[in-house]
Amino acid sequence: MDSIDYYNKYANLYFESTVELDMEDILDKFISYLPEGGEILDLGCGSGRDSLNLIQRGFDVTAIDGSKELCELASIHIGQDVLHMQFTELDFDEVFDGIWACASLLHITPDEFEEIFGKVIKCLKPGGVLYMSFKHGDFSGFRNGRYFNDFRTKEMKDIINKFTELEIMEIWKTPDVRNEHGEEVWLNVLVKKIDDEKQV
Repeated sequence: MDSIDYYNKYANLYFESTVELDMEDILDKFISYLPEGGEILDLGCGSGRDSLNLIQRGFDVTAIDGSKELCELASIHIGQDVLHMQFTELDFDEVFDGIWACASLLHITPDEFEEIFGKVIKCLKPGGVLYMSFKHGDFSGFRNGRYFNDFRTKEMKDIINKFTELEIMEIWKTPDVRNEHGEEVWLNVLVKKIDDEKQV
């Protein structure tokens, strides 16, 4: 069973266990870099929790997820269609002011990561901001039915620095917001796509 199969099989359980989690502080930080009412891609939206928050704050949100079952649940939750799409199918060209990839890119294998990360960056407008989060550590492989690719700060910086159009804004660690996962640590990353015109 791959990660998508897991989310399809346990969609209702995953929805119920994540839809009420409080991501407010990190959302506030992300939003502070965005234009009012800007366009946001929620990449791997899961329950739609953060999409709904962003919609309620006046942003134009495009939500996507690789799990068909979660897309259906999230669509009901946020009151708009959620696109059923794999990361490999991303084909937006400089459309979004912000991309929110909360606990989603962590399911990409090391062999695929740079290629898919490049597709994600292409979706950002110049000056746009990407937030992403990963479990902090060295592990890569299957854990609890899903594939995880964990990162430490140095490894994440090394990958980002291969993309000359990116500027690292902040990398920081936070505890897990789920009580039952209290010992887990998350690596949070904010990067900006450099706007060459504004630098001239």
